[in-house]
Amino acid sequence: MTGRAEHGSRIPGRLDPLLTGVTTEAISAAGGFAGGVYLRSGTPGLLRLAVLSGLPGPLFRPWWRLHVDRRFPVADAFRLGVQVVLPDATETMRRYPQFAASLPFQFGSLYVPVVGGSTTYGVLTILRPAASDATEVLPDRDRMAQLAEDLGQALWKLEEDGEPDVAWDGEPLCVRPPATHPPAARIGRFTWDPASDVVTADSRLNALLGVPPGKPTDTPRALADAVAAADSQQILTALRETAAGRPPPLPLPVHASDGGLRLLELWTPQDTAGSPGACTVRGLVLDPDIGSAADGAADLLPEGVFCLDRLGLIVYANERAARLLGRPRTRLLGRSLGEEVPWLERSAYEDHLREALLSLEPVHFHVVRPLHHGEDSPAGLHGGGDWLAVSVHPGPDILTCTIVPANRMADPAPGLAPPPEGSPAAGAPRPDGAAARASSMAPLYRPIVLAIALTEAVTARQVSAVVMQELLPAFGGGRLAIYLLQERHLYLAWETGFPQGFLAPFEGVGLDARLPGVETLTTGRPLFFESMQQLATAYPGVPLDATEGSRAFLPLIASGRPVGSCILGFDRPRGFSTEERTVLTALAGLIAHAMEKAQRYDTEAALARGLQQALLPRRLSAHPRVETVGRYLPGTQGMEVGGDWYDVVESGDGLALVIGDVQGHGVQAAATMGQLRSAVRAFALGDRPPDEVMSGTNHLLIDLDPGLFASCCYIRLDPLTGLARVARAGHPPPILRLPDGRTHVLEIPGGVVLGVDPHARYPVTELRLDPGAILALYTDGLVETPGVDIDEGITALRVALARAGSPAGRPGGRPGGRSLAGVADRLTAKARHVADRPDDIALLLATRRSRPDRDR
Repeated sequence: MTGRAEHGSRIPGRLDPLLTGVTTEAISAAGGFAGGVYLRSGTPGLLRLAVLSGLPGPLFRPWWRLHVDRRFPVADAFRLGVQVVLPDATETMRRYPQFAASLPFQFGSLYVPVVGGSTTYGVLTILRPAASDATEVLPDRDRMAQLAEDLGQALWKLEEDGEPDVAWDGEPLCVRPPATHPPAARIGRFTWDPASDVVTADSRLNALLGVPPGKPTDTPRALADAVAAADSQQILTALRETAAGRPPPLPLPVHASDGGLRLLELWTPQDTAGSPGACTVRGLVLDPDIGSAADGAADLLPEGVFCLDRLGLIVYANERAARLLGRPRTRLLGRSLGEEVPWLERSAYEDHLREALLSLEPVHFHVVRPLHHGEDSPAGLHGGGDWLAVSVHPGPDILTCTIVPANRMADPAPGLAPPPEGSPAAGAPRPDGAAARASSMAPLYRPIVLAIALTEAVTARQVSAVVMQELLPAFGGGRLAIYLLQERHLYLAWETGFPQGFLAPFEGVGLDARLPGVETLTTGRPLFFESMQQLATAYPGVPLDATEGSRAFLPLIASGRPVGSCILGFDRPRGFSTEERTVLTALAGLIAHAMEKAQRYDTEAALARGLQQALLPRRLSAHPRVETVGRYLPGTQGMEVGGDWYDVVESGDGLALVIGDVQGHGVQAAATMGQLRSAVRAFALGDRPPDEVMSGTNHLLIDLDPGLFASCCYIRLDPLTGLARVARAGHPPPILRLPDGRTHVLEIPGGVVLGVDPHARYPVTELRLDPGAILALYTDGLVETPGVDIDEGITALRVALARAGSPAGRPGGRPGGRSLAGVADRLTAKARHVADRPDDIALLLATRRSRPDRDR
């Protein structure tokens, strides 16, 4: 909860008020207590938090940036273009275990993509109290969807007006959420028109400031003197900056002549932002003090009491709290908790503060106050500092905190008492405030988050990507290299951030080389170098990629077996505390186990893919008047083979086109697929009618009783007449592209999937395939996307087939059209470039020629 979070590149004066206005409105509309907007950034695949309202920005730093391919709700909403509704912690854990592990608190959340035109700009997100069920959240989602749509159109218009691409490449803009219960008598508002230099104040402001009737506050100088004469220059500067389109993202704390705290908030109306000249400025003055009578009463309390707003600013503290916190009361007011009391916001306590902010439930914990930080020094506490008991009671707008010496609690709650003297926790070293401030990294990364992410990574590439996405940002690193051990040599498996070609000389180095990446593995000890000079001194002659910075070399050892080495690079010199070294060493063990599992997967997957390919046809039956092309892409998630297949079989004087999909994955699914393919081929070679082929195959699958079912589409084609007779068993409908480029989804009748009902019937439908037309058969892996209706995927495939062109050089095709193989490649291009395919994909295309192919 440090001070303002500066933001980076944006469209000055236009983007800021647009984003903050929509966020504030969405929080109110959805009944939330916090919200924000993620925008795409200048780095491909990276989203950045542009606006955060209702939460202290620095306390949530690990969530400032997200890769679009992570299993997080924001990433899914952006990548898939779908709304994500998480009513409570249970649903969050079920769908997004990594996200739930990082914020394991009781709250609900909503995520709506921000789309303008055909561009997805980002995601509007709201955090709200947990709901009893999803239906309670649906009205809020609908209101958010409208706001997200309006925001998307506004961002699209900015770009249409010639502004640069809307993107965010800095830290988030932290703003105050709308007050749930605004105090009627302690807020005053005003408007300043820079063109006329006139200030217009409402009656509440004059009453709040104690301005006598007749005394003007109609100029910026008069207003600044009335609000806080001692800070008037600071107020005038803030007014000018706001008029120029640079409003301060946090309320400006100023002090009245009596020492009381006042908060000044400034903004520009959305309809004037970006207009020529200085913008009109609106503002309010808030007096958060609870009143002198209540203040005096609070000073008589035996415990310290202080209050935080939802941005982490201290808006009230009694004298007892000031003494225990070790800061003068006047210095605390209006400043952030992390800025003035850094020892209260160390990583050990941050989760408690996040829990209070997100779950809205009271939390209780102990903190260690460094010595010499206050007048009270409770007796009987240990030498490194004093134990203090802290309770946080969150409200909709204010967090009320009590703080007392731990040994003076009248009736401590279970689990609140500090560790007994002599216990390991009691004797643990306690860094002072200076050490906490000196840490240049974000809050220490929790190993459980990385562990959960690694359980979902099955290949070495996926493991490396998780380390890059999860580990580097958490520790502020910019470079990563992972080497794996093969036959007593180290080979590079992944690198990012290093100069091109720098790591090439280290490829394949033996275990006898004197290099830090080798010795960390052979000795099993991590190596930390706080500067490149330290590294050069320890290893004279080792090539260096930078003149400054620091490095961590971590051994990857799983169950006592060496796996490889992990190198983390930092662009600036930095120290590594004992706690950081311990966490990094533990994380290296997790990475090693994941890499060992991934290496086993790579070996087993290669064998499995070989089995799968052997079950597919090596050659498709041919006919002089028909051209066919097949494509198969295996799924890449998990270790198991799938059950998709396609085939072209001679059937009398015609051809049988077949495609099918056995439910499930694994060797059993592949074996069942092989049996079904053989059965269909046997029926086809006997020139059995399509309905008999389906019925016979259905009975065979029921007799085999593998516990699986299958979908199938069977087409018997007469190459001379183009007559096609189709039977379908629960399979996606074929798509037909006519010679003129028009496409149709053939919604032909069908029966249930094979292997379920022994009495199932499979009606036959006739259609005609004209010369130059293309018939497309496919499995659901090509058209299914998580969270998206399959009909949308089928429509997208139909459109892609329309655009793919006619077979080149064939009668009936347009000049310059693609070959049938080229069409197949185009339809599967997107799927081929997806690193993690959740399902197998099969595609079979067929087209008729108007005359025989003489080359066949």
